[in-house]
Amino acid sequence: MTFDGLWDELAPVGRDAGSGGYRRFAWTRTDGELREWFTGEARRRSLDVMSDRGGNLWAWLGDPDADGPGLVVGSHLDSVPDGGAFDGPLGVVSAFAALDALRESGWRPSRPLAIAAFSDEEGARFGVACAGSRIITGALDADRARSLADVDGTTMAEAMAAAGHDPARVGRDDEALRRVGTFVELHIEQGKGLVDGDAAVGVASAIWPHGRWRLDLRGRADHAGTTRLADRSDPMLDLAAAIAKARAAAAEHDALATIGKLAVHPNGVNAIPSAVTAWLDARGPVEADVRKVVAAVGAAAGVTPAEESWTSATAFDAELRDRLARVLAGADGKPAPVLPTGAGHDAGILSAAGIPTAMLFVRNPTGVSHAPDEHAEPADCHHGVRALAQVLENLA
Repeated sequence: MTFDGLWDELAPVGRDAGSGGYRRFAWTRTDGELREWFTGEARRRSLDVMSDRGGNLWAWLGDPDADGPGLVVGSHLDSVPDGGAFDGPLGVVSAFAALDALRESGWRPSRPLAIAAFSDEEGARFGVACAGSRIITGALDADRARSLADVDGTTMAEAMAAAGHDPARVGRDDEALRRVGTFVELHIEQGKGLVDGDAAVGVASAIWPHGRWRLDLRGRADHAGTTRLADRSDPMLDLAAAIAKARAAAAEHDALATIGKLAVHPNGVNAIPSAVTAWLDARGPVEADVRKVVAAVGAAAGVTPAEESWTSATAFDAELRDRLARVLAGADGKPAPVLPTGAGHDAGILSAAGIPTAMLFVRNPTGVSHAPDEHAEPADCHHGVRALAQVLENLA
């Protein structure tokens, strides 16, 4: 099937009719539909589907245990709340389409090849990004992973069990990792680094250090209409200070900081809150500066931010990066553009675990990501498929 056919087939799954965005959260019924789609496409191509201890899916052509380690391409299928269509699925759909195009030309790989769909990359439900890849590399402790809970109190272990994945299996998976000799992830660009150039596809150089922190702000519940201002203990004021400081400190330290998720208790219009939980996302080119932003936000709110996840700066394999930039050179012979990203990816987790890893970015004319306006032109998506096919030919 062509890229367009695969894309149209996947597009309705998890789409919200109101916002036009996607709600594809880990270990839900929608996630199950996505997994069924992936498994069906893999089996139609006579690929062997395996699930690892983190719930990630691998569709293998060839035997990585006998003839590996192999080359793996892919991405993820889950989304943030009301996310765009391209973040994650573009890499998975392009991998299937690239394999189809090469097979039609008579190409056969000289090493095992897999298409991967990583689980819970966005962390939208349980709060830890790249949970599937973090679990199998040991970057996320198994007991902590099982105990992570969503807003309804459902733990990851409970959600996994309901979806048919045994939570007792959760943990580092050396067997799955040994099968991976090289990993290449194609992804829509989350920014405008390629917009002003001629190239539709670029190569990633590095991922900025980034993390998530929780701010637990406490106050005293009371009546909004009878409690004097002088008598109030309102944690929303601390939240306001934290939000303002996040913007100011990020600007001061050449970083990015966002408070985009809140839980307010009791969350009544006419009630002063007793507690507010806020989540801070901070990232930037320099780790020390990111840490300064987090400390400043905590000081403004009068709390010590609790670190929920942290990923140090990740530089992708330089030799592989430069090789792919040359492979994807334009008609003028100029290597493909190389650019950094502030967004985290499963590719970064595997790279930090010692697996030679690279990323390709497909041009995003809006620069928007994690929102319904996220977009890639069909012609650029086709360029991405051809680029991935070139990578497969070169590496496998």
